Amino acid sequence: MPYVIETFDKPDHQAVRQQHRPAHLDFLETNKPLLLACGAKLHDDGKDAGGGLYVIDVDTREAAEAFIAADPFSQAGLFERVAITRWRKAYFNGQCQL
Repeated sequence: MPYVIETFDKPDHQAVRQQHRPAHLDFLETNKPLLLACGAKLHDDGKDAGGGLYVIDVDTREAAEAFIAADPFSQAGLFERVAITRWRKAYFNGQCQL
């Protein structure tokens, strides 16, 4: 069952994000079999909005919690808040999943 993970950076932590970005990208590459989608949240002008969104394919909330806890961004203390929500695919890649 997929889970959506939304992260919210602490204010004034852009330097932390930039410092740990290479390790974060390595983490995503290592875990790409779990990733249905992920990416940074942006303002309309394309500038970083201070957080991200992950849609991951894991079986339990505990697995989703473990995934985000292992992210180098999380380990560096970047996140002010993390929201994890179970998600049902209704449409995925243009195909009905119901």
